[in-house]
Amino acid sequence: MVRKILKSVGEYKKATIMTMLLVVFEVAIDCVIPFIIATLINQIEAGCGLDVIVKWGIVLVVLAFFSLLFGAWAGSTCATASAGFARNLRRNLFRRVQDFSFENIDKFSSASLVTRMTTDVSNVQMAFMMIIRTAIRSPLMIIFSFIMAFALGGSMAIIYAVLIPFLGFFLFLIIRKVMPLFTRVFRKYDRLNESIEEDVRGMRVVKSFVREDHEREKFGRASDDVCRDFTRAEKILALNNPLMQFCLYALMVVVIFFGSRKIVSVGGTSMNVGHLSGLLTYGTQILFNLMMVSFIFVMVTMSLESMKRITEVLDTESTLTSPEGALTEVADGSVDFDHVDFKYAATAEKLSLSDIDLHIASGETIGIIGGTGSGKTTLIQLISRLYDVTSGAVRVGGEDVRKYDLEVLRNQVAVVLQKNVLFSGTIKENLRWGNPDATDAELEEACRLAQADEFITQFPDGYDTHIEQGGTNVSGGQKQRLCIARALLKKPKILILDDSTSAVDTKTDALIRMGFKKFIPTTTKIIIAQRLSSVQDADRILILDGGRIAAVGSHEELLANNELYREIWHSQNRGSGKSEEGGDGDANA
Repeated sequence: MVRKILKSVGEYKKATIMTMLLVVFEVAIDCVIPFIIATLINQIEAGCGLDVIVKWGIVLVVLAFFSLLFGAWAGSTCATASAGFARNLRRNLFRRVQDFSFENIDKFSSASLVTRMTTDVSNVQMAFMMIIRTAIRSPLMIIFSFIMAFALGGSMAIIYAVLIPFLGFFLFLIIRKVMPLFTRVFRKYDRLNESIEEDVRGMRVVKSFVREDHEREKFGRASDDVCRDFTRAEKILALNNPLMQFCLYALMVVVIFFGSRKIVSVGGTSMNVGHLSGLLTYGTQILFNLMMVSFIFVMVTMSLESMKRITEVLDTESTLTSPEGALTEVADGSVDFDHVDFKYAATAEKLSLSDIDLHIASGETIGIIGGTGSGKTTLIQLISRLYDVTSGAVRVGGEDVRKYDLEVLRNQVAVVLQKNVLFSGTIKENLRWGNPDATDAELEEACRLAQADEFITQFPDGYDTHIEQGGTNVSGGQKQRLCIARALLKKPKILILDDSTSAVDTKTDALIRMGFKKFIPTTTKIIIAQRLSSVQDADRILILDGGRIAAVGSHEELLANNELYREIWHSQNRGSGKSEEGGDGDANA
């Protein structure tokens, strides 16, 4: 896990190693300074002249300067290394998510992925920063300070040898108690973020049903749950400081008591005030850095759970990949379903699609209708290989979709969903998602075909009109037409409309279909709709029921031979005065 995470250090290895080396130099100087101060105190006590004081003073100033220099330099390289490491880690996570299939995405919630790329990466970045600097500095300071204390005080340094394990034991108990709390709190963070995401996305629904109080209570419960665990963890960690203070004062009392007795007993020959001062300084350094080590353990403990969650994403391989020697050209827009069965999970008991046997010629227009859960969207997702079939085969252009390069296949299959997404930016920028190199003339042609040009030209800024995130400043019908235009710019061999004209009026819907027939006659068009008027002009209409094909035929054939289709037609045209043979229905199913 650690090796996989550290791969993201990448080009920042030099800055990382440089940080650790600079910290070593800084520690060495910081440990020498108390020794020199102790020596100076002894010489002052012995009655040295001003020249000796000035000489040692200059040495101390030079050492302090270099300590400052190495410390600042290490801080700079550490910031560069840790920020670069976090950037690479976040980028690797994002790239992995971009490669995920729908099956992979179904495994993780979007809120969880956001938490992993933000909070978890920040935790790992903080741990990395502390490891390459503080985790090098503190143990070295403890070791060097103990050595220097032994050099100054001899047997007096044994006090530290006893104190360090004692303090380390209690710090271990604190960390052991805290670890499960941090493990649990990150899972609760996911649920908290899910609550926020759901509430923000559904804000209009929340307000329309006056459910603000309910959402506040739901968020409050999730937030309080996180707060309780963090409070418990912080209360336990708060024991660190009083424990350290107790040990520090106890150390000072012991060192001063025994040190003073020794100075008196030896008459200042082997130990004097300078030595005692140095011992106290080294003792303080040891205790302070022990506290820093405990803090490092806490941060690493927090980051370990974050590392596991990040590695879980990095280790997840896409269930859909391009094969070796993948086909790089789609011959035409023909689509064949050869006795296809499909279910979303291997453990699922029920098939979502069962024995689908369907053959669509290139350029043909196919309408698909069916009730909720009948498998309409599932069917079209297999064409662009968003999922792989459980059994049977789906062929596009005469070849199994599993033989194609994924990018090539999906570039030739344009899908417009009922709830498609627009991104923040201008209308032009959104349209060019379909074709980054499209000219202004091509943009306008696609918009005319999608019946979007009419409302775009009424905006003051026309095609340069800014679209808010999610397209909140355009209506549902306008958004659908822009998404259709964006799909057309791909110039696909297969165009799939998944109930994507549900928000436009029947006249506009008819104009869009008329434009398709006139301007893209060779493109295979698959139209999923609840409104029969949207599919009645199709070459064939497919009725799905319970994941099976219930009937296939033209509008006239189904009216004559299929009771279900006839009932839907009559229900949508009741009171409209239209005959069975013609006319557009006004009502939605």
